[in-house]
Amino acid sequence: MSSSTESRLTRTSGTTGYTRTRYGTERSAAVLAVRGVQGWRRLRRGVARAARNTAETIAPAGWVVVAVAVVGLCFGLGFGLLEFAVAGGAGLLLLALSVPFLFGARAYQVTLRLAHDRVVAGTPVEGALVVTNVGRRTALPGRVDLPVGDGLVDVHVPLLRPGHELSETVVIPTQHRGVITVGPARTVRGDPLGILTREATWQDTHTLYVHPVTTALRSSAAGLIRDLEGSPSRTIVDADFSFHALRPYAPGDSPRQVHWKSTAKTGAMMVRQYEETRRSRMILVLALGADEYADEDEFELAVSATASIGVRGIRDGRDVDVVAGSEIPEFARSRMRTFRTLTTISSRTLLDDLAGIERGENPSRLREVAALVSERHPDASIAFLVCGSAPTPTQLQSAALAFGSEVAVVALVCAPTAAPGIRRLGSMTVVSIGLLEDLRQLLARSGQS
Repeated sequence: MSSSTESRLTRTSGTTGYTRTRYGTERSAAVLAVRGVQGWRRLRRGVARAARNTAETIAPAGWVVVAVAVVGLCFGLGFGLLEFAVAGGAGLLLLALSVPFLFGARAYQVTLRLAHDRVVAGTPVEGALVVTNVGRRTALPGRVDLPVGDGLVDVHVPLLRPGHELSETVVIPTQHRGVITVGPARTVRGDPLGILTREATWQDTHTLYVHPVTTALRSSAAGLIRDLEGSPSRTIVDADFSFHALRPYAPGDSPRQVHWKSTAKTGAMMVRQYEETRRSRMILVLALGADEYADEDEFELAVSATASIGVRGIRDGRDVDVVAGSEIPEFARSRMRTFRTLTTISSRTLLDDLAGIERGENPSRLREVAALVSERHPDASIAFLVCGSAPTPTQLQSAALAFGSEVAVVALVCAPTAAPGIRRLGSMTVVSIGLLEDLRQLLARSGQS
């Protein structure tokens, strides 16, 4: 017996003979079963994809035409009703005539170009929407939908020959501060009756930052501290720049701080003391509570005032921290306090963050944010509390007490209906502005006083 024959034989227990097992037949059956399952899965996925594409292609008016065609043909041919048969045939004809309008949905190449990606509120932005026929055939008329924020801009595309393009100017309104997402553009092909439609979405998306309106402030008025290298405080330290007094030597003092002339005169070792010099760190706390402003105009004025002071401080080279309350979940409202720090690497990053900031329903209150930020930045030299007309003087004083006695606290109350002015409230200065232009003169006057 050959080796190939022996490989197909197995010995059975209790007998002396051999039995032949048909491995080839069983293997073929298993392969057919696997292929059958795979084919069924492919068919099911294909049917599901075709049904989904069909549902997306047929418009609401198209479903009415499909219903008329099905019902009309069924009743007309089944019961011999001529009127139903004519209506069904007309519906079927409309569906057939609408199909050619779907061809060439991917023949367009859509490009969006914006003149600027950052503007000040009130400055319109123009963009160019370029539609190019990249196909080999003439593209039938269609439409391009361009989402602009919550709105939609429709651009009609006429008949385009291969290689030709259409450039349409799109004006984006920017009356209000915010972050506007432009795109992605959608090409819509369909028949004139709106029976069948086919859409293709492009991935070209632009983000437009609409910065708040700002006013130019004087360098000395923005921080109320004129030096750029630091300001001496009342805290006494052993090593700094501003000399304060002499004291007797104590174990652990550095020999470099010994004042040898005084030591020779008194006969006892004397060391120098200094006043701690602090960097001009400016903190701006922006209130975000919905009940901390009377209306939306007050909040927009507060954002513009915060942006003006922050930009001036960044350009002066000071350490600027702009913070605002963060939204707190309802279940953690009684035990959680948090705040959000805006990016102050440059004036552009600060304005970008302020462009998208909005009031919240349940953010941390002004006093809570002031207490948190004072703990994080104990070296602050001046703090601005920016809010609307809703907080009472008691609430403003409570928020100011979160900072130390060496921190100059200025409460900036933004109320378009109130008269501008400056007043003292304990150790805090209260500056009320009705217009953004009032900010420059009032801050300069407060800095001089």
